[in-house]
Amino acid sequence: MKTTTTGTSLLAALALLALAGAAPAAEHHHDGHDHDHGTPGHTHAAKPAASPSTRAFQEAAMRMHGDMEIRYSGDVDRDFAAGMIPHHAGAVAMAKVALQYSKDPEVRALAESIVKAQETEIAQMQAILKRKEAEAKGSDTKGAPAR
Repeated sequence: MKTTTTGTSLLAALALLALAGAAPAAEHHHDGHDHDHGTPGHTHAAKPAASPSTRAFQEAAMRMHGDMEIRYSGDVDRDFAAGMIPHHAGAVAMAKVALQYSKDPEVRALAESIVKAQETEIAQMQAILKRKEAEAKGSDTKGAPAR
């Protein structure tokens, strides 16, 4: 029997799909329910409640990721600044969580330097956005007929 390259590729793809389909059945799932695997003393511990710092980090991360969903303009400079401002704001928010909850002097010093640096960069990027907006308005009026 002669096997073509396409046929060999198809067989290989089907074999991979079959293996991938069988893999979940072989996995050991830990979904918080006791499935009585027959192992004496084997129980599933419930996840501990999130600490206040964890909740604060999660809220900051969710806010940052949502705010990073910007409307792209096609202007790389404007889009860079517009996307990085919420990214930096997220870093500031997370550093402030560290400052609120951390007792480690090295972590606290790092968090303080992050706040200072990121706030400076946020101000710079806001200035870039203002400049880009002014440039765009200026180019819009140059082509307009005089009144």
